[in-house]
Amino acid sequence: QVQLVESGGGLLQAGGSLRLSCAASGRTFSGYAMGWFRQAPGKEREFVAAISWSGGNTYYADSVKGRFTISRDNAKKTVYLQMNSLKPEDTAVYYCAAGLSVRTVIAANCDYWGQGTQVTVSS
Repeated sequence: QVQLVESGGGLLQAGGSLRLSCAASGRTFSGYAMGWFRQAPGKEREFVAAISWSGGNTYYADSVKGRFTISRDNAKKTVYLQMNSLKPEDTAVYYCAAGLSVRTVIAANCDYWGQGTQVTVSS
């Protein structure tokens, strides 16, 4: 069993930076691939980034590539999403999730989901 709690969301202006954190509980965190998703009002949830259990492989949606960085610290049972050069279209509720592999995470076929944290970017 893994429980995920996101934090770090907020309101900021376009061009700014924000780092989201996702703290996990449970002994098997390091065995899971992790990912970040987002859902904007009136839109479906979309994949943002994923990272393998070792942290050695990362994947990004084209819309965030070059601006966002996913990382993890297995000793702290935490995954991060560093977001730079934020745009108004990045406004959404951001969720972290855990899955058995990067492939299942990217497909949103995740075993565990957090409750989400709001990110609002003003123009």
